[in-house]
Parts: sequence; structure tokens; C-alpha cells
Amino acid sequence: MTSALCLAAALCLFAVPVLHGTAAAAAVTFWTTEVERDRQQTQQQIALEFTRKTGIGVRVVPVEENLLAERVTAAYAAKSLPDVIFHPMEFTVGWCEAGILDSGSATEVIRALGEETFAAGPLKLARYGKEFAAVPADGWGQLLLYRKDLFAEKRLPAPDRWDLILSAAAALHNPPLLWGFEAATDPGQVYTQQVFEHLALSNGVKLASADGKVDLTTPEMIATLEFYRKLAAFTPPGNLYWLHTRMDYLSGRAAMIVWSPFILDELSGLRRDQPVVPDIATGAPGFLARSTGFIATIRGPNGSGQYGQANYFGITHDADRKSASAWVQFLMTEGYLRWLGMAAEGKLPVRRGTRERPRQFVDGWMQLEFGTTTRARIDSFYGKEVAEALIAGAETLDRWGFSEGKGALISKIYGTKIIPQVLKRFLEGELSAAESAEMITARVRALE
Repeated sequence: MTSALCLAAALCLFAVPVLHGTAAAAAVTFWTTEVERDRQQTQQQIALEFTRKTGIGVRVVPVEENLLAERVTAAYAAKSLPDVIFHPMEFTVGWCEAGILDSGSATEVIRALGEETFAAGPLKLARYGKEFAAVPADGWGQLLLYRKDLFAEKRLPAPDRWDLILSAAAALHNPPLLWGFEAATDPGQVYTQQVFEHLALSNGVKLASADGKVDLTTPEMIATLEFYRKLAAFTPPGNLYWLHTRMDYLSGRAAMIVWSPFILDELSGLRRDQPVVPDIATGAPGFLARSTGFIATIRGPNGSGQYGQANYFGITHDADRKSASAWVQFLMTEGYLRWLGMAAEGKLPVRRGTRERPRQFVDGWMQLEFGTTTRARIDSFYGKEVAEALIAGAETLDRWGFSEGKGALISKIYGTKIIPQVLKRFLEGELSAAESAEMITARVRALE
């Protein structure tokens, strides 16, 4: 089926009907990258409740994330943007600068809900002058997963520093039975950028200098490149991305990987379609989950940091502002826990609560269940300490460039995959660390 036919079918399938006997005051068109059937059903239910309460209809339109930028650009050119777009942070500031998103509407919603009720990190990343480009919806902080049981056998400390990561990888490396560390190496995958950026943040690497000029030729960047090459020595050959690292960790063939909290679902063994080999081998369901440690913030020689992802509700310039704002406020209040519950392990609350109940959504998230075939609460399965750490990571997440006013540039960097491409050439020995840093800097500057 062509993209156009898919979109047309989606518009018909997921349009929220006006209730019998009532006429909707307006209709909100909502584009969402949550395209899975069960998540579409949840969004449909939230929309129906909103319609019952307000009389405003909602059309929930699924758009694949890898097609989102193309669809939005085409809609903008045709002056047919939807009212609200759920989207990842890479696009937020860039779309605002391009005139796609309305920062005034987003800021009014945030201030009506209470700016103090939102996590500081996601708000900072959406800052657009004195306003906010979009409303933070949910987020996650990337994690380093490691085998606590194997670390204990070798009496290795938790790998929260560069030197400890390298020494543990060397001590545990026993290919092909066990790889010491699985780094992302596929030049065509955003996942490679995510893993590398996490480590760069941990060493204090900045996208731009104090004067705003892009400069990735710094000693911190060169050290990060060299560190990444050392990690790659403990990684299987070929172009690895998220599918490989997840598969190897769940099969017991990787001592450490870097992944988002979305892996908690598969790791738990609650999914029949995703076998967990260590659980099967030991005859103990949940063995791998109990034997996994989580590191959120990694410390390098020159800093510390954690890569994170935030998603936003963006109100467009073409929107019916009143109706669109009402829909976003509903999603962030009465519909919020159901929104997070679509994938609780990876949709962490970036709005902690309300002015009256400051921890309402954090505490509510703790009670949400994850899993498909079998379900369990996150805090009861992994422990409250892990659950609290996940929340803390979502509140303080960081990314290159956003605090330096380079949010629009980040969209281009991710779209072109410059860094994964140069990184691959470096790992294969075509370029030195200094040459790679210079090439990355030149190519990023060319995008400005």
C-alpha cells in the first residue's frame, strides 16, 4: 500500500466520530507517532472521553516516525498542517523556527498547567526565547545495562565510569559466548548517534563553544572517539544497531549494552514472543531482570552525563488554538496516566503532578503495568529504587546543542546521520580521531 493510501486509510480508521445527538464545537486533527494498534485504541479512547466532555471532536492520525518530517514539511507547504503533532524533541525547536509550531500557544498551556509542575530538563530543551516551542509529553533517559551476576563473580564494581567500563569489558570478554560490551556501529542508524552522544555527554563534550561556534575538535571529543574505539574492540563485527544489542543481551551473549528503558518489557520475560535465554537456561523466570544493573549517569574524565529523549505535543500555527490547547491540556491532566500507560516502561512522566498534588503523576506511573502477554508493575518487578532512578533520569535528561541554542541544527544532524557515518570510518581505521573530529565539525558547520 502506498504512503498516500496508508494515510488516507488511517484518517478514516481513526477519526473520532461526533457523538449522536451532539454537534462538535470544533474538530482537532492530532498526528501521532504512536502507531501500534493497541496504542491507537488507547488514544481513541482518550479522544472519545475528551469529546464527551467538551463537544470537540478529535481525529487521531497515525504517522510513522521516520516519515513524520516529510509529512509535516509537505503539510506546511500545502497550508494543511494538523492542529497538534506528537513528535520527538529533534524537531521541536527547528519546527518552531520554521513557523510550523506556535510557541505562544504552547507557553500558554504550560503556564496554565503550572510551569513548576514540569520537569526542568524537558522544559529547558524546548526553550524558544522566552517561550516554549511545545509542551513536554513524556520522556526517558538512556541506560547502561550490565550483568550484575557476572560482575559479582569477577568482583567488578558497577560500571559507572569510563575506566570501570573498560576494565569490566576486558575481564568479561569471551567471544563468541560473551561479548564484553556491545557498542552501536551501524552508520545508517540514529541509535549509533544516541549511544555515542551519551558517552560524549559523559565527558563534557559540547556541540558549540562559548561564542556559539560549532567546534567538535576539542580534547574531550577526541578522547571520546578513542574511548569508543576501545569499546568497539569488545563488540561483535559488522554493523550493529539496537536490534542486535537487544537480541544479544536477552540471549545472554552481552555483558553490557546501552539501551532505552523500553527494553524493560522484553527483559522482564513477560513477553512470550521474546524469549529470555538466561531465564530458560536457569529455569528461573525473571532471572535476567534480577541480574541486571542499571547505570543512568556515566562519568568520564571530564564530566558526567546521560543522554535522554523527550517527546512533545506541538500546537501548530494552522491550529484552532482554543480547541488544540484544550486537547493538549486534557492529555496532560485527565488523560495523562492513560497516555503514559501505553508503554509505561518508556513513557516516563515529565509532568510530575498538579499544583494541588505535586506527585500525582509520578505516583500514578509507579502503579502502571508493563508487559504484553503477562503484566506487572514496574516498581514491584524491578524495585522502587530502579523506578525512582528512571523518573530522575527523565527529569534531568540532556542532549547536545539545545542549551546552546542549536536545537534546529540538531534536527539536521540527526536527519543526515553525519556522526554515525564518520564514526564508522574512524572505527574501521580510515581516519584518525583528530581527522574524524575535524570532519564532523566541518560537516556540521555546513548544515548551519
